[in-house]
Amino acid sequence: MATHTVAKGDLGAHAITLVAGQVETTTFTEDLDEVTIVSLDGAAALYFTVDGRTPTVGGANARVVPAAIGAVNIDVPTAGNSVVKVISSGTPTISIQRGR
Repeated sequence: MATHTVAKGDLGAHAITLVAGQVETTTFTEDLDEVTIVSLDGAAALYFTVDGRTPTVGGANARVVPAAIGAVNIDVPTAGNSVVKVISSGTPTISIQRGR
């Protein structure tokens, strides 16, 4: 499991290449209302959580971004540090950044 920490006031963790089947965790050291997940190359679908649960590929507890270049904005329902966990069956390159 790889991890990134984004310090208060910083914008995000960028150019992260996922390892197939491994959870990538990004922690913002502040309470954010929204995060943005960006699929930079669309190489594979992304499964993610923002509520503390651990996602699995195709799991019912995760949201999904299809294998396409694009971005999705997600409200963070928890208080305290904002934690985004992402997994994929492939090796796409992503960025995780603060929302609005």
